[in-house]
Amino acid sequence: MNLRKPNMDVQTLLEQANDSITVKRVFGEPIERDGVLVIPAAMVAGGGGGGLGVGTGFGPNGEQQGEGTGTGGGWGMQARPVGAFVVRDGVVTWVPAIDWARFAFIGGAVLIAMLFTRRSIAQTRARARVREHALDLRRKRA
Repeated sequence: MNLRKPNMDVQTLLEQANDSITVKRVFGEPIERDGVLVIPAAMVAGGGGGGLGVGTGFGPNGEQQGEGTGTGGGWGMQARPVGAFVVRDGVVTWVPAIDWARFAFIGGAVLIAMLFTRRSIAQTRARARVREHALDLRRKRA
Protein backbone atom coordinates (compact mmCIF):
# COMPACT_ATOMS: atom_id res chain seq x y z
CA MET A 1 0.00 0.00 0.00
CA ASN A 2 1.41 3.37 -1.00
CA LEU A 3 0.92 5.97 1.76
CA ARG A 4 2.34 9.21 0.46
CA LYS A 5 2.69 12.28 2.63
CA PRO A 6 -0.53 14.27 2.25
CA ASN A 7 -0.39 17.52 0.28
CA MET A 8 -2.51 19.25 2.91
CA ASP A 9 -1.01 20.20 6.25
CA VAL A 10 -3.97 20.16 8.63
CA GLN A 11 -2.12 22.19 11.25
CA THR A 12 -1.47 24.98 8.72
CA LEU A 13 -5.11 24.93 7.66
CA LEU A 14 -6.29 25.28 11.26
CA GLU A 15 -3.83 28.10 11.94
CA GLN A 16 -5.06 30.02 8.90
CA ALA A 17 -8.68 29.55 9.95
CA ASN A 18 -7.88 30.66 13.50
CA ASP A 19 -6.01 33.75 12.25
CA SER A 20 -8.96 34.83 10.11
CA ILE A 21 -11.59 34.53 12.86
CA THR A 22 -10.39 37.18 15.27
CA VAL A 23 -11.96 39.92 17.34
CA LYS A 24 -10.98 42.38 14.60
CA ARG A 25 -13.47 40.61 12.32
CA VAL A 26 -16.22 41.14 14.90
CA PHE A 27 -15.36 44.68 15.99
CA GLY A 28 -14.03 47.02 13.32
CA GLU A 29 -11.53 49.79 13.82
CA PRO A 30 -13.03 52.55 15.99
CA ILE A 31 -13.90 55.76 14.15
CA GLU A 32 -13.89 59.11 15.96
CA ARG A 33 -15.53 62.24 14.53
CA ASP A 34 -16.54 65.40 16.36
CA GLY A 35 -16.07 63.81 19.80
CA VAL A 36 -18.23 60.78 18.94
CA LEU A 37 -16.64 57.32 18.90
CA VAL A 38 -18.22 54.65 16.67
CA ILE A 39 -17.19 50.99 16.99
CA PRO A 40 -18.72 48.85 14.20
CA ALA A 41 -19.70 45.26 15.06
CA ALA A 42 -20.36 42.22 12.89
CA MET A 43 -21.60 38.66 13.26
CA VAL A 44 -18.86 36.23 12.22
CA ALA A 45 -19.35 32.49 11.66
CA GLY A 46 -16.98 29.92 10.29
CA GLY A 47 -16.37 26.24 9.93
CA GLY A 48 -14.04 23.76 8.34
CA GLY A 49 -13.06 20.17 7.88
CA GLY A 50 -10.59 17.82 6.33
CA GLY A 51 -9.88 14.21 5.68
CA LEU A 52 -7.56 11.52 4.34
CA GLY A 53 -8.51 8.42 2.46
CA VAL A 54 -6.83 5.28 1.13
CA GLY A 55 -8.52 2.92 -1.29
CA THR A 56 -8.36 0.35 -4.03
CA GLY A 57 -9.80 0.96 -7.46
CA PHE A 58 -11.75 -1.74 -9.29
CA GLY A 59 -12.53 -2.08 -12.98
CA PRO A 60 -15.91 -2.82 -14.60
CA ASN A 61 -15.38 -6.58 -14.25
CA GLY A 62 -14.35 -6.41 -10.60
CA GLU A 63 -10.62 -6.70 -11.18
CA GLN A 64 -8.30 -4.63 -9.01
CA GLN A 65 -6.84 -1.75 -10.99
CA GLY A 66 -4.76 0.12 -8.44
CA GLU A 67 -4.46 1.78 -5.12
CA GLY A 68 -4.61 5.42 -4.22
CA THR A 69 -4.68 7.97 -1.49
CA GLY A 70 -6.39 11.30 -1.24
CA THR A 71 -6.60 14.24 1.07
CA GLY A 72 -8.77 17.29 1.21
CA GLY A 73 -9.80 20.08 3.43
CA GLY A 74 -11.24 23.52 3.54
CA TRP A 75 -12.89 26.16 5.61
CA GLY A 76 -15.19 29.08 5.13
CA MET A 77 -16.21 32.19 6.92
CA GLN A 78 -19.11 34.61 6.73
CA ALA A 79 -19.38 38.07 8.28
CA ARG A 80 -22.20 40.59 8.17
CA PRO A 81 -22.65 43.89 9.98
CA VAL A 82 -25.06 43.88 12.88
CA GLY A 83 -24.64 47.41 14.24
CA ALA A 84 -22.32 49.76 16.05
CA PHE A 85 -21.59 50.97 19.54
CA VAL A 86 -21.71 54.74 19.70
CA VAL A 87 -19.91 56.53 22.55
CA ARG A 88 -21.05 60.15 22.98
CA ASP A 89 -20.26 62.17 26.11
CA GLY A 90 -19.31 59.00 27.99
CA VAL A 91 -22.64 57.29 27.24
CA VAL A 92 -22.58 54.09 25.18
CA THR A 93 -25.56 53.27 22.94
CA TRP A 94 -26.15 50.42 20.51
CA VAL A 95 -27.33 51.28 17.00
CA PRO A 96 -28.46 48.18 15.07
CA ALA A 97 -27.70 47.84 11.36
CA ILE A 98 -30.93 47.31 9.47
CA ASP A 99 -30.69 44.97 6.49
CA TRP A 100 -33.53 46.18 4.28
CA ALA A 101 -32.81 43.52 1.65
CA ARG A 102 -33.36 40.79 4.25
CA PHE A 103 -36.61 42.41 5.40
CA ALA A 104 -37.78 42.63 1.80
CA PHE A 105 -36.92 38.98 1.13
CA ILE A 106 -38.66 37.72 4.27
CA GLY A 107 -41.66 39.97 3.61
CA GLY A 108 -41.92 38.67 0.04
CA ALA A 109 -41.67 35.05 1.21
CA VAL A 110 -44.42 35.62 3.79
CA LEU A 111 -46.62 37.31 1.18
CA ILE A 112 -46.20 34.43 -1.27
CA ALA A 113 -47.00 31.91 1.48
CA MET A 114 -50.14 33.89 2.38
CA LEU A 115 -51.29 33.96 -1.24
CA PHE A 116 -50.82 30.21 -1.67
CA THR A 117 -52.59 29.54 1.63
CA ARG A 118 -55.48 31.83 0.70
CA ARG A 119 -55.81 30.10 -2.67
CA SER A 120 -55.81 26.67 -1.04
CA ILE A 121 -58.46 27.72 1.48
CA ALA A 122 -60.63 29.18 -1.30
CA GLN A 123 -60.37 25.97 -3.34
CA THR A 124 -61.25 23.83 -0.31
CA ARG A 125 -64.29 25.98 0.44
CA ALA A 126 -65.40 25.85 -3.20
CA ARG A 127 -65.19 22.03 -3.22
CA ALA A 128 -67.17 21.91 0.03
CA ARG A 129 -69.89 24.12 -1.51
CA VAL A 130 -70.09 21.84 -4.57
CA ARG A 131 -70.41 18.74 -2.35
CA GLU A 132 -73.07 20.45 -0.23
CA HIS A 133 -75.00 21.45 -3.34
CA ALA A 134 -74.80 17.87 -4.68
CA LEU A 135 -76.11 16.51 -1.35
CA ASP A 136 -78.99 19.02 -1.42
CA LEU A 137 -79.97 17.86 -4.91
CA ARG A 138 -79.93 14.20 -3.82
CA ARG A 139 -82.07 15.01 -0.78
CA LYS A 140 -84.64 16.85 -2.93
CA ARG A 141 -84.88 13.93 -5.37
CA ALA A 142 -85.37 11.38 -2.61
